[in-house]
Amino acid sequence: MVYLGIIIALSEIINRLTGIGAEFTRKIVHIGSGNVILIAWWFQLSSWVLISASLIASIVAIISYFLPILPSINSVGRKSLGTFFYAVSIGVLAILFWQFNQPQYAVMGVLVMAWGDGMAAIIGQNFGQHPYQIWGINKSLEGSLTMMGISFMIIVLILLSMGESVGLAACFALVIAITITGLEAFSKWGIDNLTVPLGTAILAFYLTHWL
Repeated sequence: MVYLGIIIALSEIINRLTGIGAEFTRKIVHIGSGNVILIAWWFQLSSWVLISASLIASIVAIISYFLPILPSINSVGRKSLGTFFYAVSIGVLAILFWQFNQPQYAVMGVLVMAWGDGMAAIIGQNFGQHPYQIWGINKSLEGSLTMMGISFMIIVLILLSMGESVGLAACFALVIAITITGLEAFSKWGIDNLTVPLGTAILAFYLTHWL
């Protein structure tokens, strides 16, 4: 909670004192807050700690959606519940995997959402030269490739830490990265903040256990 508080405070300071823009500071929170899952993994925290944190973060996200208390999380009137779904996904992953001693899948899902989706948005918004549209949602080829590449690297590293061979880790990671990049392309209402981490973790679990 201290770590998350520092991330949000820094983002608020940047948002209020610079002209960098609220969207960029939201991505700082998006990426930075996802790393909290590594702290939980390293210290082997109980699943109930994650579930409680998820519940608190979900409440804060909903309040911030309607009230201008934390622009670095959501701006007023922003038609997205992405931050809320993000917080919910951590709690769901804790219920599905953490409490059954499979924390690596939860870590994989959260880090892919944090870094893959976060960097895809930054690259797409600043360097996207090849836009495309899916169901009225604007994306860019550069952003999608960033999502795929970063997700692939994160998944490979975690699978290797689990003892998978390099060949299998690369194959599994490629399948998962392509699939979740497709899920990320559909981000209406910010639902990708829920489908991407859950899709990553569930697909990785299936591939490593049944194949």
